[in-house]
Amino acid sequence: MASPPHRLQTLIKTLLQVGPGSLALYALYRAGLLFGHYRRLDRRLLSAASRATVPLKPVFALPARAALAAALSPAARLAVPRDASAVVQGKVRLFGGSLMPLRLGRKQHLRHWTSYETDGSLLKKWDPPHSDVKFLWESARFGWAFILGRAFHLTRDEKYALAFWLHFERFDRGNPPYLGPHWMNGQEVAIRLMALVWTAQVLAPARLSTPRRMRRLASSIAQHAARIPPTLVYARSQNNNHLVTEAVGLYLAGAALDHRPWRELGWRSLNRALQRQVAADGEYVQHSANYHRLMLQAVLLADAVRRGRSELWPDATQQALARASHWLFALLDSTSGRVPNLGANDGALLLPLSQLGFEDYRPTVQAAARAFLRTGLPSGEWDELALWLGLPEAGHTADSNAYAGEHLRAPGTWAYLRASSARTRLGHMDQLHVDLWWRGLNVAADAGTYLYNALSPWDNPLVAARVHNGLTIDGCESMTRAGRFLVLDWYPAYARRVLMPDSPVGGRIIAHHDGFRQLGLQHERTLDLVPEHRWRVQDDVTFLRRQTHTLRLHWLLADGEWHLQQRGSEVRLRIRLPGGWMSLLLGCHGTSAPPRVTLVRAGRLLRGEVAAQPFEGWISPTYGRKKPAISLALEVTASGTCSLTSEFVLPH
Repeated sequence: MASPPHRLQTLIKTLLQVGPGSLALYALYRAGLLFGHYRRLDRRLLSAASRATVPLKPVFALPARAALAAALSPAARLAVPRDASAVVQGKVRLFGGSLMPLRLGRKQHLRHWTSYETDGSLLKKWDPPHSDVKFLWESARFGWAFILGRAFHLTRDEKYALAFWLHFERFDRGNPPYLGPHWMNGQEVAIRLMALVWTAQVLAPARLSTPRRMRRLASSIAQHAARIPPTLVYARSQNNNHLVTEAVGLYLAGAALDHRPWRELGWRSLNRALQRQVAADGEYVQHSANYHRLMLQAVLLADAVRRGRSELWPDATQQALARASHWLFALLDSTSGRVPNLGANDGALLLPLSQLGFEDYRPTVQAAARAFLRTGLPSGEWDELALWLGLPEAGHTADSNAYAGEHLRAPGTWAYLRASSARTRLGHMDQLHVDLWWRGLNVAADAGTYLYNALSPWDNPLVAARVHNGLTIDGCESMTRAGRFLVLDWYPAYARRVLMPDSPVGGRIIAHHDGFRQLGLQHERTLDLVPEHRWRVQDDVTFLRRQTHTLRLHWLLADGEWHLQQRGSEVRLRIRLPGGWMSLLLGCHGTSAPPRVTLVRAGRLLRGEVAAQPFEGWISPTYGRKKPAISLALEVTASGTCSLTSEFVLPH
């Protein structure tokens, strides 16, 4: 609950809270940059990579074409060549959004990748229209190669193979090994490497996949793999998706090139990462639904190779993967296939092997459940990814209603109360946030991310507690924003289910955290499922000292026609949803003055006297994209224990 800390204070907090081990590894990486170690090493890596090149071995069991065609709906069978034809024409969907030109490099003098890592101005010169390097990197992740390979495998049309080779050769010419920004990040190299290994096998039967081209692709895979081990120290310092993706990249390259050191290093690093990064409740270390999916997709690719090699996951890894699969399964909205937009969302989708959109998590849930839980969703159009990965139908099927978690469910509606007990790595200030769903529509939502690296006010502002569905005190954040990506002063939250056998309440979850204790306050939130499509959220704030505080309760709601009324301490907001009107009734108890109400849409103040922030009233469904939403905030001044209530009445 602090204002931005002094730089020295931030350094001390980072050392104490992040830990000396991670900081030491990061310092070692920075020293390698400073003293030119990686620049000198890369000269030797090129020679070593050329010696490692051998004919590529098949490492996946590809699906039979007839089985793949049978698994696709008629609409999907038409969409596969349509989507691939867009890539043929040089258009891709960045972050699952609209079609954009495929940009794989520019004609200009290239410096060693370390120059771009140490001098941010070089990136701006490389790509002046964008201040965010992710727009530069996304096309070079080669996600479009999966789209071309999928279409070729289904149709055997050589134009898809030709498009891959032309795009690959353009990238290869324009981005020589270890020169330019596309080589500066080990994770970006590893993600591209995964796509190259997969595409090499899928396109191997093509007439246009000539021996010369396949040799060059094998050489490129070796050069990509050789780039990863020297900076694995950075991935280890982060202990997140960087380590998982880089380990999987090495494992795949080692298997495809029969290079034992890469394969063993990747396997060892991957198992160590998974055993350390998946919590006891199954949540991934980055506290993000999208990064959770990224981790599972990377591991599923490694798992497909593992099965072909008859290797076994260690028991601790198998248990971690089962927990992680369960966690995502439990968050799934079975109507829409979406999940709450928790934590950072950078638009990543490693395996676009499904006709379902970016926001649909069912393909990943299905594949992970079959691989690591020995169960799955009922069969449907979300089965294609599992088919590509060689995962047969499970003998037992279930939907997300069968999986316990921090949520309550009723026919057509469910709610999730966010209460992470983790004491590290929280990136978004979302403790006790509530997500509410109705008939596949996220009616009370998490804002997401939008952008990481833009200029203010869009320099990753949606991490803040004030844009989540929860409570803030005195205009302060509940944690300390110490940098664009760094949040400190983490605090755990705890939730428990309460059985209500003799009550009209259909289900109850009570949660609390200690984030406000230094202010002399305790906060407890109760989520109740009430019959007839009603939900009640009650925030009880207990004052431990005699003092006055300003409490702000915020809800980010689905966009639509709205009507707002206030009568004394009661506020009623009605929003027209596609299936009818939703009502939200807010009340406060234990305060003398009426609450102050603010309504914001798309950064514009609709009602109230407090100036709207430009980032309020938006939801970002994927990276670089935002859409309007209704932001409702209620502020009260209290000097003693008080309660704020929120009651949702959904359409029948």
